[in-house]
This record gives sequence, C-alpha cells and structure tokens, in this order.
Amino acid sequence: MSRTPRTFRRRAALLAVPAAALLALIPSTASAYPNPGVVTGATVVHDPTMIRASDGRYLLYATGGGLSHRTSTDRTAFSAGGDAFGTRPSWWSSYGNTEAWAPDISYHGGKYLMYYSVSTFGSNKSAIGLAGSSTGLPGSWTDYGVVYSSSTSSDYNAIDPNLFVDGDGKWWLSFGSWWTGIKMIQINPSTGKQLSTNTPRYSLASRPTGTKAVEAPYIVKKGSYYYLFASYDTCCAGTSSTYKVKVGRATSVTGPYYDKNGVSMMNNGGTPVLESHGRVIGPGGQSIMSDTDGDLIVYHYYDGNDNGTPKLGINLLNWSSGWPVAY
Repeated sequence: MSRTPRTFRRRAALLAVPAAALLALIPSTASAYPNPGVVTGATVVHDPTMIRASDGRYLLYATGGGLSHRTSTDRTAFSAGGDAFGTRPSWWSSYGNTEAWAPDISYHGGKYLMYYSVSTFGSNKSAIGLAGSSTGLPGSWTDYGVVYSSSTSSDYNAIDPNLFVDGDGKWWLSFGSWWTGIKMIQINPSTGKQLSTNTPRYSLASRPTGTKAVEAPYIVKKGSYYYLFASYDTCCAGTSSTYKVKVGRATSVTGPYYDKNGVSMMNNGGTPVLESHGRVIGPGGQSIMSDTDGDLIVYHYYDGNDNGTPKLGINLLNWSSGWPVAY
C-alpha cells in the first residue's frame, strides 16, 4: 500500500529546442526512463503532493507524522517545516494509526484543501480525512473529519485519495489500494464530502488475477481524455521495491479506462510511465502538477545508491503523443 528532470538547469535550453528535436530526447523504451531532476535539501519523502502558492513558493506534503511538509522557492532546493497537524486529530486513533499517509493538496474557492488517509500497513480498516487552510502552511489546517472509510469486511481500501474537479464543476474523489482496486465517489463541493444525491462507488482499475497491487490514483484531463495514473506492484521495501507508475485514459471520468494497447485497467491494464532503472528503484506514490513550464510528475523512489532511502523525484511530462511521457 502507498506510504509513508534531466536537470532543471537544462529547462530553459530544452524549451528553446524545436519540437521535433525535443521529441528525440524523450525516452520511448522501458530501458530509457529519465532520471529524476536535481533536487537538494530535505528530499527524503514518501507519497509527495505539491502545489505552487500565489507567492510562487512550492508547498509539498508527504506521508508521515501529522503530514510532513517541505517548501521550495525554485523547485530544486527543498526545506523541511513543521507538520500540517501539530496536534493530530483524535479520530485517527480509531483506525489504529497516529500518522497520516498519502496526502492530496489542491486549491479551490480561495482555500487549500488536503485529503489524506489513516490506516495501518496491510489493513483495510482505513479512513480518508479532509482538512482546509487559507494559507496551506503547517499549523494552519482545520480538520473536517472523515470523508469515507472502509472496514475489514470491505472489498476496497479507503486510502490514497485524489480530488479531481471537472470542467463542469463536478468534484470526484478517487482512492484505493489493493483489494478490488481503485474506486471513485462523487463529492459535494460545498462540504468536500460525498454527494448525497450520487452515492455509487465506481470502480476504475483492478487486478483480478495475480497480485492485487494497484493503488495511489491520480486523475488529470487533457483534451477530450481523462488520464488515470496509478502505482502498481510493491512499495515500501527499499531496494527490493517493485513499484512502478502506469496510466490509462477514458472519455468519461468514471471510466472505463484503457491503456495504449486497448487493455482495460479493470483487467490488469496500464501503460508504463516510470519504472525502476539504475539507482531509481520503485518509483511511485505519484501526483501530477501543472507548472509554468509544463506538467510535472512528482513521486518518490528508493535510492539504490543510498541504502534504499525514499527520495523525492520530479520530472516533466510530454503529452504530444496523446500519452504522458516523462523526460
């Protein structure tokens, strides 16, 4: 379950390269995944989510404690700050954990929102919580309690939330880890919780045969397609981790999602975006962020040159083929 670019100094040079030449730089085979962009400072993270504030600062939150915090002014040098929650909400302990996992930060209606999950490793007695803040800074978050939960009798796991807001103003929350895979519910924009007039739990991705290991959904829309990113296989095992990021796309936010070969994500489908290569072991726990120079995939990986320590990875995405390619 989900826990816990080339260098950006070349960014300006890349933007000046003609499109055809740029495409030649983008990896096209599984053996040519790019290394993460250079980041420095407080870069030991798990399941990172990042947003750019109105003052230009990058706010990053990640798994651990009361949701650990990092900040950067240039997307390269990161500094650690206090946790989102200095005092952790008391209801967390009902789910066997006093730490929070896999946050998802966004900004809507003049407020920062952060969905997150509480659980214990290997259990689906879990809950997704929601908090709001006017600044997005540690210590400023007000907790709004449980949004959605699962129990040991459920066939799903309520962790790894991601909020997607459609162009027509509808809000959707995808989530899930192992069991029967990735799920989605519709959210009431006024409350941030499930819409009472639409209560189905939609299924987006599953692995009905073999390992059940699919989790950490993240949805974006490009053109007429919705793209579902997810992490596959096993995380949290250092250099033995087999985590990887795959994607599928659909013409409806609730699916069905298919990979590049037309295989349904409900039937083990998924087109690779990032896999292990060199010192980069088990990339996953990803989020997608739009920045001034393009879309970013923000993720963690285990550093094979540093005893499998989880590190922050950031790469740009190219969408020219109709599918996201990291570079």
